[in-house]
Amino acid sequence: MEQTHKKPESFTVDHISMQAPQVRKVGVYDGKHGDKISKFDLRFVKPNTGAIPTGGIHTLEHLLATYMKTYLDGVIDISPMGCRTGFYMSVWGNVPSGEVQRALIRSLHEVLNTAWEDVPGISARECGNYRDHSLFAAKEYARLVLEGYGEL
Repeated sequence: MEQTHKKPESFTVDHISMQAPQVRKVGVYDGKHGDKISKFDLRFVKPNTGAIPTGGIHTLEHLLATYMKTYLDGVIDISPMGCRTGFYMSVWGNVPSGEVQRALIRSLHEVLNTAWEDVPGISARECGNYRDHSLFAAKEYARLVLEGYGEL
């Protein structure tokens, strides 16, 4: 019997015309018990034109995982994209993109004001690759996104 594989939504999007920065609602998924989960594409860099260095995206992951939960209720997870142009985020409920964008902007302002000693989860005990962080790069990309939104 031949198996057909379902293609992830991200592989069906035109990455050539995609702009950054942008918050794109990928979809709302219905659970078996009536629960809903919204998935978002938090695009920092225009695809195929650049990528966030691994140390920077890793530090942004730690910071956004903390700050987005402060400014947006129901955040389940924020994960870096393998292409290193942004993040995927899952949130409980049917959340509007504008609400996510406002929380992202507030979080990125927090990134700009973060000192190294305040970056969460960067010890060997807390992080699986604790040597691969760059607060400098995280701040540079936070600044680029904020400039793109006219927030600096």
